[in-house]
Amino acid sequence: MPLPGARWSPPRWLPLFPMDITQLITRDPRVAGGEPVITGTRVTLRTVLASLADGDSVEDILRDFPTLKPEHVRAVVAFAAASAEEDLPVPQAPTAA
Repeated sequence: MPLPGARWSPPRWLPLFPMDITQLITRDPRVAGGEPVITGTRVTLRTVLASLADGDSVEDILRDFPTLKPEHVRAVVAFAAASAEEDLPVPQAPTAA
Protein backbone atom coordinates (compact mmCIF):
# COMPACT_ATOMS: atom_id res chain seq x y z
CA MET A 1 0.00 0.00 0.00
CA PRO A 2 1.47 3.41 -0.90
CA LEU A 3 2.37 5.98 1.67
CA PRO A 4 -0.29 8.62 2.28
CA GLY A 5 0.05 11.17 -0.47
CA ALA A 6 2.29 8.88 -2.55
CA ARG A 7 -0.34 8.32 -5.23
CA TRP A 8 0.50 10.07 -8.46
CA SER A 9 -1.30 13.38 -8.83
CA PRO A 10 -2.20 14.47 -12.34
CA PRO A 11 -0.58 17.69 -13.48
CA ARG A 12 -2.85 20.52 -14.63
CA TRP A 13 -2.00 19.81 -18.27
CA LEU A 14 -3.18 16.21 -18.25
CA PRO A 15 -6.00 15.92 -20.76
CA LEU A 16 -9.15 14.11 -19.78
CA PHE A 17 -9.25 10.47 -20.82
CA PRO A 18 -12.16 8.02 -20.72
CA MET A 19 -10.37 6.30 -17.83
CA ASP A 20 -9.08 7.63 -14.54
CA ILE A 21 -5.39 6.91 -14.95
CA THR A 22 -4.67 8.31 -11.48
CA GLN A 23 -6.27 5.15 -10.08
CA LEU A 24 -4.15 2.92 -12.34
CA ILE A 25 -0.75 4.59 -11.93
CA THR A 26 1.09 5.02 -8.64
CA ARG A 27 4.42 6.54 -7.68
CA ASP A 28 5.75 5.32 -4.34
CA PRO A 29 9.36 5.90 -3.24
CA ARG A 30 9.39 2.38 -1.76
CA VAL A 31 8.46 0.70 -5.06
CA ALA A 32 10.73 0.60 -8.13
CA GLY A 33 12.82 3.49 -6.87
CA GLY A 34 9.86 5.84 -7.07
CA GLU A 35 9.25 5.32 -10.78
CA PRO A 36 5.59 5.31 -11.83
CA VAL A 37 4.17 1.79 -11.71
CA ILE A 38 0.86 0.12 -12.41
CA THR A 39 -1.00 0.37 -9.09
CA GLY A 40 -0.69 -2.79 -7.02
CA THR A 41 2.25 -4.11 -9.04
CA ARG A 42 5.96 -3.49 -9.50
CA VAL A 43 5.55 -3.16 -13.27
CA THR A 44 6.93 0.23 -14.32
CA LEU A 45 5.45 2.38 -17.04
CA ARG A 46 8.89 2.40 -18.62
CA THR A 47 8.78 -1.42 -18.92
CA VAL A 48 5.39 -1.39 -20.62
CA LEU A 49 6.42 1.42 -22.99
CA ALA A 50 9.67 -0.39 -23.85
CA SER A 51 7.70 -3.53 -24.65
CA LEU A 52 5.38 -1.58 -26.95
CA ALA A 53 8.38 0.13 -28.60
CA ASP A 54 9.93 -3.29 -29.20
CA GLY A 55 6.81 -4.28 -31.12
CA ASP A 56 5.07 -6.35 -28.47
CA SER A 57 1.30 -6.43 -28.76
CA VAL A 58 -1.01 -5.74 -25.84
CA GLU A 59 -1.66 -9.49 -25.74
CA ASP A 60 2.10 -10.15 -25.49
CA ILE A 61 2.40 -7.71 -22.59
CA LEU A 62 -0.59 -9.22 -20.79
CA ARG A 63 0.91 -12.67 -21.22
CA ASP A 64 4.30 -11.48 -19.88
CA PHE A 65 2.71 -9.60 -16.97
CA PRO A 66 -0.41 -11.55 -15.94
CA THR A 67 -1.32 -9.02 -13.22
CA LEU A 68 -2.00 -6.40 -15.90
CA LYS A 69 -5.26 -5.78 -17.74
CA PRO A 70 -5.80 -4.04 -21.10
CA GLU A 71 -6.85 -0.83 -19.34
CA HIS A 72 -3.44 -0.72 -17.63
CA VAL A 73 -1.67 -0.67 -20.99
CA ARG A 74 -4.04 2.04 -22.25
CA ALA A 75 -3.35 4.09 -19.11
CA VAL A 76 0.40 3.82 -19.73
CA VAL A 77 -0.02 5.06 -23.30
CA ALA A 78 -2.31 7.87 -22.14
CA PHE A 79 0.22 8.91 -19.50
CA ALA A 80 3.05 8.87 -22.06
CA ALA A 81 1.01 10.89 -24.55
CA ALA A 82 0.18 13.52 -21.96
CA SER A 83 3.79 13.63 -20.78
CA ALA A 84 5.09 14.03 -24.32
CA GLU A 85 2.71 16.90 -24.90
CA GLU A 86 4.24 18.74 -21.95
CA ASP A 87 7.88 17.69 -22.31
CA LEU A 88 8.53 17.80 -26.04
CA PRO A 89 8.29 21.18 -27.71
CA VAL A 90 6.36 21.01 -30.93
CA PRO A 91 7.24 23.69 -33.45
CA GLN A 92 4.34 25.86 -34.53
CA ALA A 93 3.24 25.69 -38.11
CA PRO A 94 4.27 28.73 -40.13
CA THR A 95 1.51 31.26 -40.57
CA ALA A 96 0.64 32.80 -43.88
CA ALA A 97 1.83 36.36 -44.27
